[in-house]
Amino acid sequence: MSEPSEPSDIFERLYRAAVDWRAALMTVFAILGCVVVVALIATVGAANRQRDAALERQSRSYEVMIRTRTVAASIAEAEATLGRFVISGDKALGRLYYDKWLYAGQHIKRLETDTRSNPGQAQLVAALQRAYQKRGEELAEVASYSNYKRNMSALGRYYDMRDTPALNAVKQRLDAILEHERRRLLLRSQDAQTSLEHSNAVARILMAFGILLVCFAALLGWMMVRAETRRAAADAATEIERNRAHELEAAVASATAELQEQARVREATEARLRQSQKMEAVGQLTGGIAHDFNNMLAVVLGGLELAKRHLRSRSEDAERHIESAMEGANRAAVLTRRLLTFSRSDALLPDAVLPVELIAGMSDLLDRVLGDGITVSTSSTPPEWAVFADRHQLENALLNLAVNARDAMDGRGRLTIATGAATLQAREVGENEPGDYVTIAVSDTGSGMEPEVLERVFEPFFTTKPVGKGTGLGLSQIFGFVRQSDGEIGIVSVPGQGTTVTLYLPRHLADAVAERAQAEAPAPVGLSDLPLHILVVEDDPRVLSASCAALAELGHRPVACGDPREAAATFDGMERCDLILSDVLMPEMTGPEMIASLGTRVDTVPIVYVTGYTGDASEALETQGATVLRKPFTLAGLEDAVTVAVSQARTHTDRHRRAGARG
Repeated sequence: MSEPSEPSDIFERLYRAAVDWRAALMTVFAILGCVVVVALIATVGAANRQRDAALERQSRSYEVMIRTRTVAASIAEAEATLGRFVISGDKALGRLYYDKWLYAGQHIKRLETDTRSNPGQAQLVAALQRAYQKRGEELAEVASYSNYKRNMSALGRYYDMRDTPALNAVKQRLDAILEHERRRLLLRSQDAQTSLEHSNAVARILMAFGILLVCFAALLGWMMVRAETRRAAADAATEIERNRAHELEAAVASATAELQEQARVREATEARLRQSQKMEAVGQLTGGIAHDFNNMLAVVLGGLELAKRHLRSRSEDAERHIESAMEGANRAAVLTRRLLTFSRSDALLPDAVLPVELIAGMSDLLDRVLGDGITVSTSSTPPEWAVFADRHQLENALLNLAVNARDAMDGRGRLTIATGAATLQAREVGENEPGDYVTIAVSDTGSGMEPEVLERVFEPFFTTKPVGKGTGLGLSQIFGFVRQSDGEIGIVSVPGQGTTVTLYLPRHLADAVAERAQAEAPAPVGLSDLPLHILVVEDDPRVLSASCAALAELGHRPVACGDPREAAATFDGMERCDLILSDVLMPEMTGPEMIASLGTRVDTVPIVYVTGYTGDASEALETQGATVLRKPFTLAGLEDAVTVAVSQARTHTDRHRRAGARG
């Protein structure tokens, strides 16, 4: 029989049981506390990551929206610049429009990259790219009209372009991209807000459970201390995460600013590179022109010097040297006309031309220019149609193509010039209109051109020749002439096999032109009209002296005036004035301004303007009906200009007399 337990043993067992219970409870509370702390840390971390992700997505949306607005602004600026180019005709504005239009295209390319991960936006950007290209083709047509001095056509076409399907498509695609990105931004903001609210709710629940644990731990002295310690540790972890989130936000902002600065620096560098390339091309052009002019001046000066020496000895060689000097001067004049044609400033003198006969007449010239190493062959495919074009410019274009072919063949090979006929549909070759065309194909067996060179052969200032070799005008002059003649040009080249350049000129019926030219021919000045008293106004003393001497040689009585401001006094001091011969551009006063200052005194006096640049006389031709004589001119050219001016004035006076008699 066991002995009964003492009361002290019972209390000891109860105490140990209580201690064990509190230890177990402490362990449970500790585990629950750890779970709560871990859950809080995970919730805060997830909330921060979701917020960072939301901020990043919002930043991408803002970038897409900003770039979309930049595209819209760039397109608007480009079209406004094109409008100023159409009105003013300033080539610098044309190049500025081209740069701004390309700048908008670059931003569209970047939009494609930014929206690549979003199929919906990618489709909208692709549609915007197609509309942008279509709109660019429309505006390029307007720019080409202005580039070729067809200002009225360009202005009319520009106003027609204010509301086109392509423009509406661009606007609709831009609006659709913005609206789509706004919806995405709204959804992303809502998702971020929902996620944040969910994280806050979970955190509040966990905090409440933690507080409940703390309250129970308060019943257990030393457990409450540990619970408070853990809660402090949890608060410290939360603060660390918050600080880390702020640091990440600052880093993202700094990186964004750095990327924007790099983009600005890159765009500025690209602009400087383009300007450097343009200046290099201009330098090459001017070097080639200077080279050719020096050669021609050497011929002129050498011939005149030799003629001067032989004149002293009355040798017959003097005339030969003078003819050589005149040939050099004529070549310089031809080069000047080529430059004016290249700048679209030299007016064409079109006429009915049969290409087959023109090419046949150039055979001797081609043989002399190309040399014995080049074999020239021609062919013609019926029907032999005529074209309406400037005969000299067409000859010059074919001669330039032949010289380019000779250089491509290094002076040895075969050159073929073939004429034919073709009926083209609209835009079958470049921007051609539908109809019948005469084709002139110039083919060589030279080195050909690489694709990257072939793409740029028609660009102004582009040349593959070294500095000082040729003028550097290249195919751009031929391109401008063909476009001015309402034609098109095509080129096919294979490296190592040769190149074929084909001119497409509209078919023309020649008979009507010949009859109209004969009907409008002015009547010649009779012998009874001589000598004419002519007022000559020219600011250059040498040109003034030469002009007066030429008029005197023709039997007239010129009166010289070296300052347009003194023209009125000189005019009043003349016995009579039968004609005024004036330069167009003078430092103090232009020729048209000088004529206007004379008032009604010269209403019945014929006027001849002398200029080396036909664009100078456009105002006079339109408002005063004057005759224009281009520099340099010959005695025959001067005599023809005087005859035309006097005949036109006489016809005008006769019409007024008949009208007064009928009244």
